[in-house]
Amino acid sequence: MAVGGTVTLGELMPWGVAPIRLGRGWVMAPDPATLRARWDRLMAAEGRRRAELFHPTRSRTPARSVGQLPGQRTGTGALAREHAPCPDPVPVLHGAFDRQWLIPDHRLIDQARPELWRVADDRQLYAVELGRAGGGPALVASALLPDGRSPAGRPGRIRPLFRRPGGREPNLAPGLTAHLRRRLRVPVAAEDVLAWALAVARPGADGCEVPLTADPAEWAAGLERGHRLLDLQLRGARSGDRPRQPGGRRPYVRAPIPARPAEIGYAEEDETLLVGEGRVSPVPKEAWEFEAGGVRVLELWFERRTAAAEPGSLEAVRPREWPQAWTSELLELVTVLALSAAAPPAPEIAAPVTAAELRQAGVLPVPAGARRPASVFDHHEEGPNGQFALV
Repeated sequence: MAVGGTVTLGELMPWGVAPIRLGRGWVMAPDPATLRARWDRLMAAEGRRRAELFHPTRSRTPARSVGQLPGQRTGTGALAREHAPCPDPVPVLHGAFDRQWLIPDHRLIDQARPELWRVADDRQLYAVELGRAGGGPALVASALLPDGRSPAGRPGRIRPLFRRPGGREPNLAPGLTAHLRRRLRVPVAAEDVLAWALAVARPGADGCEVPLTADPAEWAAGLERGHRLLDLQLRGARSGDRPRQPGGRRPYVRAPIPARPAEIGYAEEDETLLVGEGRVSPVPKEAWEFEAGGVRVLELWFERRTAAAEPGSLEAVRPREWPQAWTSELLELVTVLALSAAAPPAPEIAAPVTAAELRQAGVLPVPAGARRPASVFDHHEEGPNGQFALV
């Protein structure tokens, strides 16, 4: 419980999952073609060389058989004997704002968190805590499966909005929405609670804090901000409207980005993003300075696409030239950051709903079962070496 009776996100959304731990960087990349090329390189190697490329850990080696991830059709035998094509890469959220691709093969990932994959579908949303370190938002949301990694500091947890596929059984403290409806005298849906959390979340000693309100005007102001942030972070996946700056403020490429840009920078005087010899403008200063986990989002996004890799490693397999798709992603990211920085401010809460009130109403403490994943049997799951998996 946070000091002063403020409720934590872990009390509002009790079921949380630790971040995904890959164990090897080559299984994630900014584009699916790179992942297929890396897989092909691995399959072309034999014996000791394949093991070296794989980068074994205590959890995963090429000799180990591992069951499928829920909803994924991949091999389950030892990778040392594998010669199949690359499994179809899936889009994921890396960190707070970086959309990447992942090979969804359980044999490649040290800690894939199968419970997250079991509830993943087109209705699911995820709240991702970003830990306590640095500036920027304390919480972001994603419709893509997030890895939960924080750019700096101790990562938080991933909290699905629903405990079952199909938007069933909200991952909320039992009785929470009913209590808020009584206090606010307005309908309160599960997605409203997530939007409110995005609007007001702040770092706390016991995790992400989410102050609640009993004032309908404060609630409405928070939802306006929160749903705006939610739509931006989902990149319009639910509304159908991609993020767009007003007419004259949309960023454009003024000078082409070179094949291998070495650095990224910013010229404040003419609001220009410098990508090697490439030029993108207008880019508001607020977008350039936007941070997550204490790290500038645009600088980190660029670094993840251009940082040097060990020669001969699978991480070194990457596009020879800067893909056009990366430029499109960069323009959209600039727009998302600029609009996020310009979102309405979080409301000042003068009529709080305290943790003590929720305890008195029987909403808190949440039952132990609410902190555990639900039993989900919606996916056939194949165990190691093709055995039937019990879940």
